[in-house]
Amino acid sequence: MKNKNQQAGDAVSLVYQCALPLSTRTVQYVTDLLRKHLKAIRSRWRSLPAGRIVVIVLAVLRHDQRAADLSGGNGIAATTIRRWTDEVVALLAAGAPRLDRALAKVARRGGEAVLIDGTLIPTRRRTGKDNRKNYSGKHKRHGLHFLALTDERGRLIRISAARPGRTHDITAARHDHIVEHLKAAGLGALADLGFLGLDKDCNDQVVVTGYKATRARKLTTGQKTANRIIAAGRAPGEHGFAHLKTWRILTKLRTSPARATNLLRALLVLTNLELDR
Repeated sequence: MKNKNQQAGDAVSLVYQCALPLSTRTVQYVTDLLRKHLKAIRSRWRSLPAGRIVVIVLAVLRHDQRAADLSGGNGIAATTIRRWTDEVVALLAAGAPRLDRALAKVARRGGEAVLIDGTLIPTRRRTGKDNRKNYSGKHKRHGLHFLALTDERGRLIRISAARPGRTHDITAARHDHIVEHLKAAGLGALADLGFLGLDKDCNDQVVVTGYKATRARKLTTGQKTANRIIAAGRAPGEHGFAHLKTWRILTKLRTSPARATNLLRALLVLTNLELDR
């Protein structure tokens, strides 16, 4: 009897389980959203039930699981998983609020101010001239710039469209007409020194940024105290980014910039669902 050594390529694929730290309410919400969509487009058959599709997609978003890895454990092609992910992300992103509606909702709740800040989501470095604009000199890395608004409690209410990583915070705010929308909603805003000069209306200033020291002009004691108060008021805004970045797919984006806007807005909806549980 001859002994035959089994080749590594002939080994049976092993499947392991991994916890998905999301509430049942979130999974059920996304499942109902997908079922409603499948009914609307009259999709009679899918390789897996809607509930299992949602769990796979959420695993991609939460744990940054590779589609090729998930395909082996679920008997589904990797391209199918990518297509399902794009489909669910588009459905969730459609539920993200517009800027004017988000600010109006804060005003109806009795809010007086929002918090504005920008963040860089790292991306892969691509070759060519087109990728140079994605390099952020401030962060010394490639990425996409997003402008986020949070309420006074640090809850994300709006994510801007993706912009090249070299975009400055104040440039993004001017492009989105933040000051005009704030005045229309009757709200103020707290921001860091990156937004200094955004609101030049001295008689009706709605964006408060604090004071900036220069070599020729040192800050007074009163100005330093004002900066500490503004920094304390802005602290909840960092909590909003912290909650958003628990989705590990944002550790380093591998999707195209054209899809990044939908992805961030979908994650905003999911983040708020988790915070509401």
